[in-house]
Amino acid sequence: MTKVGWSRFALVGFLWGTPYLFIKVAVEEISPSTIIFFRVLIGAMVLLPLALSKKTIYIPRKYWHIVLIYTVAELIGPWYLITNAEQKISSGLAGLLVATVPIWAAIFASLNGDHTVWHKSRLFGLLIGFIGVVAVVGIESISGRQDIKSIGMVILAAIGYAYAVNMINRKIPTVPAIALNAWAMIITTIFYFPFAITHWPTKTPSVEAIASVAALGVFCTAIAFILFFKLLAEVGPPRASLITYLNTAVAVLLGVILLGEPLTLGIMLGLPLVLLGSYFASRKVRQ
Repeated sequence: MTKVGWSRFALVGFLWGTPYLFIKVAVEEISPSTIIFFRVLIGAMVLLPLALSKKTIYIPRKYWHIVLIYTVAELIGPWYLITNAEQKISSGLAGLLVATVPIWAAIFASLNGDHTVWHKSRLFGLLIGFIGVVAVVGIESISGRQDIKSIGMVILAAIGYAYAVNMINRKIPTVPAIALNAWAMIITTIFYFPFAITHWPTKTPSVEAIASVAALGVFCTAIAFILFFKLLAEVGPPRASLITYLNTAVAVLLGVILLGEPLTLGIMLGLPLVLLGSYFASRKVRQ
């Protein structure tokens, strides 16, 4: 990886570790549907002109059902689940639970015929990762500090992320990522528009809440996606997926430092286990 590649890797890792912080701040005053609407609206306004300028906006008609499924599994569903969940759980815990994506991705890969998932090193990763998840969910729910239903919502969102990526890689790997995500954001914007209007804030949100929504759209969605596409082109999906580990560390640290969230026993035990498990579960091994 070049120096530019490493810089992009670090920047995207930081940017995708911050959404949990911004969501936590914004959701105190703005409804989840309104937050998501403006987030994807800003993202679409940046990605669509870029896709048009590169002449990569066209997606063949035969792939549109895949695009719709991807949109639901990658944006509409997970972003609603995570944003709602952060009303009752810490931003750091949300980021930690999303780090299980490589574990679920390995399981989906095995269901689709990738027998390398049953290699001893990847099985070790799955086992360690699940122990980490159980530790987090068990300790946090028993302690009463975190809402078990909200924890389940974030895990479901992580499963959605894993399914979406696995499906795209299998069914439409040749469709440009920028076109796919531009259309996905347009569809998500249209979907959430009526809900955003219905749940519009009854009073003007604070500057912090408005700035958090703007940051979600500009930095965590538009700019991060653009940088990630460039990183993908340089290093490929396997190495780019390692950003997951950096995201999680950033999410936990920002929650503790800026929001004063507790570094609980569940997070301290679960974080290294989940990251270690995700690493081994997502490793490429020989057939």
